Amino acid sequence: MFMPARVRVFTHCFSSLLAPYSSSSSSLCSLHFSRPFTTSISQSASPNVSATKTPKISVSDTTKFATNILFIPPGIEPNEVTDGMILTGSNIVLGPYAGDSKVKEVQFIGSSSRPKDCPKDDRPEFAMLGRSNVGKSSLINSLVRKKEVALTSKKPGKTQLINHFLVNRSWYLVDLPGYGFANAPESARMDWSSFTKGYFLNRESLVCVLLLVDASVPPQKIDLDCANWLGRNNIPMTIVFTKCDKMKNSKGKRPDENIKSFQELIKENYKIHPPWIMTSSATGLGRDELLLHMSQLRNYWDN
Repeated sequence: MFMPARVRVFTHCFSSLLAPYSSSSSSLCSLHFSRPFTTSISQSASPNVSATKTPKISVSDTTKFATNILFIPPGIEPNEVTDGMILTGSNIVLGPYAGDSKVKEVQFIGSSSRPKDCPKDDRPEFAMLGRSNVGKSSLINSLVRKKEVALTSKKPGKTQLINHFLVNRSWYLVDLPGYGFANAPESARMDWSSFTKGYFLNRESLVCVLLLVDASVPPQKIDLDCANWLGRNNIPMTIVFTKCDKMKNSKGKRPDENIKSFQELIKENYKIHPPWIMTSSATGLGRDELLLHMSQLRNYWDN
């Protein structure tokens, strides 16, 4: 049976991602993480990967650990994974489909008020989604290394349309409206359920949703609900933790502590950990690694 493009990407990793849904998924209670968030650093870097020292998962355990915790792309068996194959600051294994990840040029194509008005040329695309103050526009500008490709503003919720950016004339980066900004005027609030969800469910060229989660604050229920909705609808997702350069303040927790808490909560409903990566638009942390991950997803989609 033919599968839509958005479903067939890494189907073996995503098809059974969600465990049976539980009403307890919305509870932000404390759980025990099956493996501690380690800070070991691999000395063997892959090409084009930044040398920034960030927390990295070790593969010193069994194949079961690799299967359940790491994101393993096609072409790699769990027992073949080594430390040097894991992208720094992530649980993502770099496989044979990874290719040239350099951004050579970017062009703004246009804005769409409805999913059916989006470009129809079938180029693969990655959609960025997150709360209105998660740093989405800043990350887009960091990925393409241009300061004003995506409009940044001190007023969250500025993006009100589906914005398509053509990268290297071969794939799209899509800036979606943020969700969860309660202080916006009533007339400016987006009906996220009917607007953005329609894009996810009907966009055949969608390779993956990059769900941005603010690592400088504790896990938010709205982010967990969004992740669970994407999983239940078999929409491939990578969790991109933003603002990982932010240091602990007098009352808050460090980004790595918040990331660990988010992972503990999300595993209530996920049999297998979704791919995740740490980033910072301010320091460039995770930029090259995220682009490499996107290249292997894109090349497999094109295969």
